[in-house]
Amino acid sequence: MRKTMLKACVFDLDGTLLDRDGSLPRFLERQHERYADALGFIPLEVYQQRFIELDQRGYVWKDVVYQQLLEQFQVEKIDADTLLHDYVEHFHLDCRAFPGVHETLQQLQDKGILLGMITNGRTQFQRKNFQAIGIEKYFQVILISEQEGIAKPAAEIFEKALRLLNVKAHETIFVGDHPANDVQAARVVGMKGIWKRDNYWPEPAETDGIIVQIPELLAHIDNIEKRIRLSD
Repeated sequence: MRKTMLKACVFDLDGTLLDRDGSLPRFLERQHERYADALGFIPLEVYQQRFIELDQRGYVWKDVVYQQLLEQFQVEKIDADTLLHDYVEHFHLDCRAFPGVHETLQQLQDKGILLGMITNGRTQFQRKNFQAIGIEKYFQVILISEQEGIAKPAAEIFEKALRLLNVKAHETIFVGDHPANDVQAARVVGMKGIWKRDNYWPEPAETDGIIVQIPELLAHIDNIEKRIRLSD
């Protein structure tokens, strides 16, 4: 392993490594087909659009989303629990990673940088999702909020990742799409926060870098290390 002033890189999952915005419409199309007898009278585009609105980028759990959806369209042939079970069991089948994720994680690993992941969500659901896109093998540490009993933006979950990776906060980058839960929360504990731009959220007031695509992270790491050297 090469020596580096940056020893670890920790990632968010949804919206950062996993292209949830691209995965969700594909899943909803399949769900609409599976339950055509109950949902077929709702145009697919309307079903997708309303689900995505109610879902609020994954921040509203799906029992609430489905209940609201069925009430709005006055669906009587199926209940929210059935659709929720379908979501939990099948969403991972339509999951996809953003372009360049595998290649970037491999290059970071080749550089000797330790990799971690912190994601909010239900344990088994999130595990199936990151396993489906084939990235589990790259990570030394994966923390899921339900399993840990702590969720971002709480400092404790970031600090636990640092302890398990055996690195200091200033030696670590956190990459995420949420300005507060990811970037700001990581910077509060002393990590460097890289924002993966998402036009749904306002730009963070302070970051250590902004990327649009995950492969851009490699150049940011080089630039951060140069700045560290110059400040010595």
